[in-house]
Amino acid sequence: MTTSPLLRRINNGNWLPREEAESLRAELYYQRAVHAYVTMLPALNLIGMRDGSEAEFGQGYHVLPIWKDRMDSRTWVPTPNADVIYSMSYLDLKRTGPLVVNAPANVIGMFTDFFQRTLTDVGAVGPDRGRGGLFLLLPPGYVGHVPGGYYTFESSTYNVFLFFRTIMGRGEHGPDPASAVAVAEQTRLFPLWEEEKDVPAMRFPNASGVRVNMMYPTDFAYWTKLKEFVDHEPVGAIAPELRGVLASIGIVKDRKFEPESWQRAQLERAVTDAPRMILAATQLGRADKRNYYYDDRQWEVAWCGATAEWMQETYLDIDARSRFFQYAYSSAPAMNIHTTGAGSKYPYTIRDADGEFLDGSNTYKLRLPPNPPAGLFWAVTAYNVTDGTMPETEQLLPSTNGYYDIPANEDGSIDLWFGPRQPEGVADTAFIQTVPGRNFVGVLRLYGTGAEFYDQTWRPDDLIRTI
Repeated sequence: MTTSPLLRRINNGNWLPREEAESLRAELYYQRAVHAYVTMLPALNLIGMRDGSEAEFGQGYHVLPIWKDRMDSRTWVPTPNADVIYSMSYLDLKRTGPLVVNAPANVIGMFTDFFQRTLTDVGAVGPDRGRGGLFLLLPPGYVGHVPGGYYTFESSTYNVFLFFRTIMGRGEHGPDPASAVAVAEQTRLFPLWEEEKDVPAMRFPNASGVRVNMMYPTDFAYWTKLKEFVDHEPVGAIAPELRGVLASIGIVKDRKFEPESWQRAQLERAVTDAPRMILAATQLGRADKRNYYYDDRQWEVAWCGATAEWMQETYLDIDARSRFFQYAYSSAPAMNIHTTGAGSKYPYTIRDADGEFLDGSNTYKLRLPPNPPAGLFWAVTAYNVTDGTMPETEQLLPSTNGYYDIPANEDGSIDLWFGPRQPEGVADTAFIQTVPGRNFVGVLRLYGTGAEFYDQTWRPDDLIRTI
């Protein structure tokens, strides 16, 4: 008797033993949960930031926390930038309806939906071209009147992220935040249809120096927060296939999420394993090597040759996207496209010149050639490899930048040092402290990137281990 291949392969055409069936069902549930974790991480990343910020600084479109004295290691958030002034807020268009943002001139920023897909850049690469202006943010599916006179964008999610960066001035001994704070505090927000007399005054709490946890959940709360997000957002915000994956683990819009004990065990397992899987894929590297800037150096590009939306030529680069949102946030065209004199670039390295992982127990020297191609400023920062937070040491700002008078070599190049202890004879402004026994990432920021970076006539050296 002849039988079909699948019939022969699966128990000779019979149902599986119950124990095997239950085991396979649990494994499939676990795999779906891992997939859900990886694909929903951009949203959970922002949810963690929003919840941590609002718990500490307050909620509402009129509340715009500003890190007025720079952001340091007391703020737990992925890859914080200590070298600009941050302003970040979380808007809910379901609550406010269409919302107007009066953005100041000379902002480097963006609005994104809660999957961190850019609605628009703000600033030199945005439609305002750095002059500032009125941005009108419409909720998904908005069918009301849309007045003229605004830069108008419709979000796919009710939740919208406002992220502004303002450039510090040069003080007597280093960067001076005052002018950047003054620019940020010119921001104004108000609902389009709200009467002027009912619009509350803006609040600009100083977020600097505050211990605040703005990280995404690392326990079962990941799933409960995800369920709240699914319930809040319109059906069209999530593609049907991904909704199917979420439904397969019990997360369906407007239905109760009540996992059984065996399901909860797999969800707990997935929220533990998935971030380790993402980290492992990064550690072992890409076969296509699209993540490297240079053929002969260790510097990498976070987008791996994809667009700001993580699109390669023929596919969505899920691996690059999930790693990015494990240790960073906010992907916008201004951060990714090859624009000169505006926008920014973020080469980073996890290895030294010998290809070994950077270790906070060791001391490294980084040489930057003369005249870094950064029309606005350059900066170098150290981060933890797992989640992009700053290493917590006595040096609250594990960063240095071109605002400081860093001693230069005879040829104009600059030597920067990483290590657990400051080497003898090295200036404070040239030293970044690391945590012994912990790996780290070194990030170079170039704001207002010059053509020399793109044509590679200016290239940073690798980090060289000296001790």
